[in-house]
This record gives sequence, C-alpha cells and structure tokens, in this order.
Amino acid sequence: MLQDVLKVRTLEHRWLVLDFENGETRRFDMQPLLDQKPWVRIKPAALFERVFVENGTVAWPGNIDIAPETLYDLSVPVLP
Repeated sequence: MLQDVLKVRTLEHRWLVLDFENGETRRFDMQPLLDQKPWVRIKPAALFERVFVENGTVAWPGNIDIAPETLYDLSVPVLP
C-alpha cells in the first residue's frame, strides 16, 4: 500500500528521516543514490538540505524527487 510522506528532515551522512501517513517514522539512506541522475545535482550539502515534502513525497528544488514507495520500501524503522 502506498504511504504518503508527511514530514522529512535530514541527518548527517545524507540520511532522511521520514514521517509517513501510517504513523511510522523511518530512515532512508540517500548516499548510494547521490552519484546517479538526477540526484547527483543535490549532492552538495547545501542543496541536499533544501529537501521538502510535495504531493506526498520528498522533493528538492529543480524538479528532483524520489518515489514514496521507494522511500518506504528501502527505509528502516526508527525505533522509539
């Protein structure tokens, strides 16, 4: 089932912390993607930090985004 992202924040080493609509908080490692198009454009920390939520997924300026199902499927739960 597709889960929309409600909130995103960054951590060191290019991790994203994601709050999903099902109430889960999960961590996603962006580092492996940052040498691939289109994400190579957000590799500099100043650009990576400009992340925001748009239409239920994570996005950056310049029409860069990543599918919410990818974020969910490849992320790990944050334990309370």
